[in-house]
Amino acid sequence: MEIKPKAKVYIDGANIFYAQKKIGWSLDWSKIKEVLGKDREVIEWRYYVAVKDGEDQMQSYLRYLDAIKFTAVTKSLKKINLQPTGYMYKANFDVEMAVDILLDKASVDEVILFSGDSDFSYLIRKLRDAGKKVTVFAFRQTIAWELKLAASKVIYLDKMKDEIMRK
Repeated sequence: MEIKPKAKVYIDGANIFYAQKKIGWSLDWSKIKEVLGKDREVIEWRYYVAVKDGEDQMQSYLRYLDAIKFTAVTKSLKKINLQPTGYMYKANFDVEMAVDILLDKASVDEVILFSGDSDFSYLIRKLRDAGKKVTVFAFRQTIAWELKLAASKVIYLDKMKDEIMRK
């Protein structure tokens, strides 16, 4: 029996959400789980996402993630005052994701990141320096060039569209 490499998946929810809006189609996480599980043992899926109080649609999405065995890491959106123009909502998970990945790195052969955010390039370089394989899944239109250079491997979700698109 072949031993598959162990991996953990970390999903930058906001980055992937806005990338999907930009390209005009959505990912089916159940299909992605199936595809990634073919050649590796994924021991955990973490989806990092901010939650706005009273947002029913997000609660429904969190139930979906739970049903497909994803660990949702959440925090409340911060309301930032932009006087005199009003306010905006913001939440950033880069630090939480980086810390979790660093704490988990000893238990995996591969770190899988779903994001196109250049902020992760330093983390990825450090993981590679430590001998870890880091695979980045992102859309061709929305991935930062720094991330492409840092990753062990980049897989473009666009190329997998027929396999992983939500119908």
